[in-house]
Amino acid sequence: MKRFIYLFVIVLLVQNISAQATFKSFNSEILGEARDIKILLPKSYGTGEKSYPIILTLDGDYMFEIVSGNVDYASYWEDIPEAIVVGVNQFGKRDNDMLYSEQNSLPIETGAAFFEFISMELIPYIEKTYRTEKFKVAIGHGVTANFINYYLLKEEPLFNAYIAISPDLAPDMTSFLSEKFSKIESKIFYYLATSNNDVKSLQEGTKALNNTIKTVENKNVLSSFDNFEDPTHYSLPAHAIPNALEDIFFVFRPISKQEYKDTILKLEGSPVDYLIEKYETIEDLFGLDKQILINDFRAIAAAIKKTEKYEYFESLGKLARKQYPNTLLGNYYLGRFYEETGNPKKAMKTYQSAYILEEAGGITKDHVLELSEQIKADFGY
Repeated sequence: MKRFIYLFVIVLLVQNISAQATFKSFNSEILGEARDIKILLPKSYGTGEKSYPIILTLDGDYMFEIVSGNVDYASYWEDIPEAIVVGVNQFGKRDNDMLYSEQNSLPIETGAAFFEFISMELIPYIEKTYRTEKFKVAIGHGVTANFINYYLLKEEPLFNAYIAISPDLAPDMTSFLSEKFSKIESKIFYYLATSNNDVKSLQEGTKALNNTIKTVENKNVLSSFDNFEDPTHYSLPAHAIPNALEDIFFVFRPISKQEYKDTILKLEGSPVDYLIEKYETIEDLFGLDKQILINDFRAIAAAIKKTEKYEYFESLGKLARKQYPNTLLGNYYLGRFYEETGNPKKAMKTYQSAYILEEAGGITKDHVLELSEQIKADFGY
């Protein structure tokens, strides 16, 4: 029954995505023909001036709905940023598009033309037509998972993240990537996936590539690998895409229970500095100026309380005032700082001043008033 409900939800999601997506016939001078593309804009696209990362999937005729559905769902929960999803249909043209030389493993003829179509026509068109950020993701499956690597081999990689699902690798691709990864000077995310039920040759090649990547000593390469148990080659994308997006955008996610327990509670320094650095990393990696989530403030406040490092409430309160100036969050944390560090009169006044501000983060006006009245009663102010 659960399986039926799950499948029913997926069907509804795909139907909803299909209804929202834009289908275009893109006239390519390089290819000398029109190519069908699919574009899904985020739900918030028409409501402001926000810019978005680009997620491009090859094999768009069957991969687009899987990718766009997962992006739409994960971004709803703020596990990943909203993004513009682009799919390139390759039905009936896939072999020609992926053509490479058996002698040097590089694109030739129709494959070289398709390579330039993506890098010189399609991506520039998307960037010119829509509000985009610098961060771009490329996704491929089988032979297209091999092909996306050519954009990584460029002197300046076209994409910042690569999702290679059961790649059908060109003979020299593993050595090409090993050399590139050892020299790369900017952060690159690289996700690989196969399964025990995958085509044997593809499974072996994917595992060999993963083993090669693990030997590369370069902090700019952020790689992850999944070896699933049951999926076939054709069902792998449905399992791999959500994991890949989660791995690539791991720092974007709200603070999790595991992050709180394994990292924040064990910090020797300031948990507030950790919070600031987390969001600075989001901006550096993805070009996104993300407002600090209220739940992340709550996680840091909980850590301060649990570790009894009350002095950090001061910097947390100042940060909250900056991020949410119309709410009582900042005053509440500052009140906690004054109360826990021996200045009850100032704590009382800070709680009182919070009463006129908007409630946030589960902190109510009644609560700050109660704290103020308790101090007044205890000290006779």
